[in-house]
Amino acid sequence: MIRIGIVGGTGYTGAELLRILARHPEASLSVITSRSESGLSVAELFPHLRGQVDLCFTEPDADALADCDLVFFATPNGTAMRSAPELLERGVRVIDLAADFRLKDPAVWEQWYGTPHQCPELLADAVYGLPEINRDAIRQARLIANPGCYPTAVTLGFLPLLEGRAVDPSWLIADAKSGASGAGRKATTGLLMAEIGESFKAYSVAGHRHAPEIAQNLEHFSGIEVNLTFVPHLVPMIRGIEATLYARLTDPDMDLEQLFAERYANEPFIDLMPDGQHPDTRSVRGSNVCRIVVSRQGTAGVVIVQSVIDNLVKGAAGQAVQNMNLMFGINESTGLDALALLP
Repeated sequence: MIRIGIVGGTGYTGAELLRILARHPEASLSVITSRSESGLSVAELFPHLRGQVDLCFTEPDADALADCDLVFFATPNGTAMRSAPELLERGVRVIDLAADFRLKDPAVWEQWYGTPHQCPELLADAVYGLPEINRDAIRQARLIANPGCYPTAVTLGFLPLLEGRAVDPSWLIADAKSGASGAGRKATTGLLMAEIGESFKAYSVAGHRHAPEIAQNLEHFSGIEVNLTFVPHLVPMIRGIEATLYARLTDPDMDLEQLFAERYANEPFIDLMPDGQHPDTRSVRGSNVCRIVVSRQGTAGVVIVQSVIDNLVKGAAGQAVQNMNLMFGINESTGLDALALLP
């Protein structure tokens, strides 16, 4: 059994980790920390876990976490980089679900996250945890940078086109929409139901911190410099991401469905749907699946990719468990076979 610690388990991502790991046959939950809820039972804060998780939240303790085989950080940006170095030195593997280790350039990190990086020496060692593009490196990793939710949906949608040299890399547009849970579990006026209900808006139009992460992915794994326009939107739903992606084709005769089918053959969590269908976010709610459709519109020479995920599962906790499975030599799909919820 893998002895698991979770740092910061009171948010939506922490709750999803608990839900998945509670039924994982190879995972043993040992420690879950929260400064604000120390002493409170997990089941009291999250009644849906009654009878499944028999733990109380505790203050973060380095010695208790060092007794684990793996520690997940489900914490705000800037937290894991202060604690991960000691755990790694003590032989504990780490998966960070925040952004601390996603960007390889510490100057870019500081630009987008507003604070100097506390352990830039670890950035080169951190493995980007998107299994569909980095599986072999994940198996050998001791530190995983779990991808952001938007970057997961957008990278998986664009990458086959770039790898296949099918599109103009200087003209990529990602129009993405997320439910309110993507902003975390905190009291914020702008996320109240009375504020977002019956409404729909773009945000961070001048620049979103996930944009450099997406560009880094596309350039590193395709070997091509890209010019990306990324605009996120908030929609009045709880969870889910839909990314509509646009690119100009360089070869109008290319069989795009075949290109995607070959790229994602045997991928357990990619569902490539036929052209003409429209994947919706509820079709992946609660599951670790990314559903993709690739289409063309008339003769304009533009390819349109639709990509949907659950931002809390494939975009966060589910992908983190997928990475854990790979790190410990377990079947990649273990504990992640839940079907989507409908309605």
